[in-house]
Amino acid sequence: MSEFMKIGAKEFQMENRTYVMGILNLTPDSFSDGGKWNRMDAALRHAEQMIQEGADVIDIGGESTRPGYSRISEEEEMERTVPVIEKLREHFDIPLSVDTYKSRVAKACIAAGADMVNDIWGLKYDAGMAGVIADAGVSCCLMHNRSQPEQNPYGNFMEDVAADLRESIAIAKDAGIGDEKIILDPGVGFGKTYENNLEAIRCLERLRELGYPLLLGTSRKSVIGLALDLPVTERIEGTLVTTVFAVIKQCAFVRVHDVKENVRAVRMAEKILYSG
Repeated sequence: MSEFMKIGAKEFQMENRTYVMGILNLTPDSFSDGGKWNRMDAALRHAEQMIQEGADVIDIGGESTRPGYSRISEEEEMERTVPVIEKLREHFDIPLSVDTYKSRVAKACIAAGADMVNDIWGLKYDAGMAGVIADAGVSCCLMHNRSQPEQNPYGNFMEDVAADLRESIAIAKDAGIGDEKIILDPGVGFGKTYENNLEAIRCLERLRELGYPLLLGTSRKSVIGLALDLPVTERIEGTLVTTVFAVIKQCAFVRVHDVKENVRAVRMAEKILYSG
């Protein structure tokens, strides 16, 4: 794994440091904050707030990927994301990520100013995605996912996740995406049972063996709700615990809704972990 990684114009240290990616959902139906930021003025204000609270990257999503979500057209997704990315790039110099698994959307968002593609299908949904990322020279986050896991059950769960991610890495490298452009995400909440999700968080070091930076995205997710029997509006504390796990397991990034609280949790955990 490279000691440093560039996303846009910013250089990130990949050892002994965890960065915070703030979530900007431009959707009316996201599971936790649907409809709150899907107007331009609200989106810009929220992005500015997250930056002030310490976000290192902003991840912009135009289609909800909550369980049971309804897919939208590429045109509608671009209408939601492209203008906001253009405005964010005009006003802020923070690295911007686009959360999409569609190559046409990714290409349009990169042209608008996105520095990274966050693909929940790890380049396996759209055959054109890897080429778009490689041609643009942007970074990518490749998430682990499985459709209908009940019909495609896991054997050894963590070994299977690692094997699936190796397939995504191979697609990336075959397209010409450099190792220094790749981040991996275990995909908590996607194609996994409650027990699988807990294991993915507990055993993150198994995926570090693949040799790439890790991103953990657990913010307000159902695994926290099920563990604590709490609604989505009361999952900040549970999220913070998973963020501390991410620091201990040396994840490079956490993807969160509540930036201020998670930045503080990361900094405190780092102070303890690296005080010696």
